Amino acid sequence: MQWDMLQFLLPAFVASLVIAGIHAYLGVHVIERGVIFVDLSLAQIAAFGATLSILMPWSDGDPHSSSVYWISLLFTMIGAAIFSFVRSRHARIPQEAIIGISYAVASAATILALSKSSSEGEHLKDMLVGNLLAVSWRDVWVTAILYVIIGAFHFVFRRKFLAISMNAEAAEASGISLRLWDFLFYASFGFVVTRSVSLAGVLLVFCYLIVPSVGAMLYAQNIGPRLAIGWIMGSVVSALGVWLSLQLDLPTGATIVCTFGLVLILMAAVKPLFRPRIRA
Repeated sequence: MQWDMLQFLLPAFVASLVIAGIHAYLGVHVIERGVIFVDLSLAQIAAFGATLSILMPWSDGDPHSSSVYWISLLFTMIGAAIFSFVRSRHARIPQEAIIGISYAVASAATILALSKSSSEGEHLKDMLVGNLLAVSWRDVWVTAILYVIIGAFHFVFRRKFLAISMNAEAAEASGISLRLWDFLFYASFGFVVTRSVSLAGVLLVFCYLIVPSVGAMLYAQNIGPRLAIGWIMGSVVSALGVWLSLQLDLPTGATIVCTFGLVLILMAAVKPLFRPRIRA
């Protein structure tokens, strides 16, 4: 019986590892750019697009259908274009303010759309914490292939993306177009977020993006070590969260989110033990 349950949870576990791999990398850029809530905002915009698609008369009600994904992706691309357009050194309104407003409006619009649905509570829960247990092996492979393509794209143009994330003013002074490369960053980011939200929900996707990067920053300053720590943390928390959900009979997505919080608190608590001793 235990082995059958582990086989049932295996696709969800592998999917969480795939999501952790790409989000730990993107989280480094998000933290350095200071746009902490861009993932949450794009994820909510994607969820709003998915909600509208599901409520359309021609929809079969399947949140994992191709039509839902493409409409959700379209909304995400619109959000990416807006975020890249408002990015400017001389703008009076901070980019983070626009991101926050977009999140609030998308959330409210989603609630309004769901008010016309007979299964409002179930849709809202799926958008927030997803349904990892419903992930199939086909979903895992399609997601992995997409993320490999996005990862290869970022690897090829890593110098430009890192230059903008680490020092936007110096990057712009060197001739790099901030708006063009910001759009390419947010557009590729949108592909990842749209896919991840359809599998794991808004809250879990946000945790995979931000928490490993924050945990890594406690112990490392350079990009390489931070990526390594982020990937290890994401993998360990994924395994622990899935195992706890099995042992305690809890929802997998929400369990992983809470596990992320507990592990981050533990990492912060033991951080003073790793401080180098100051010689007299």
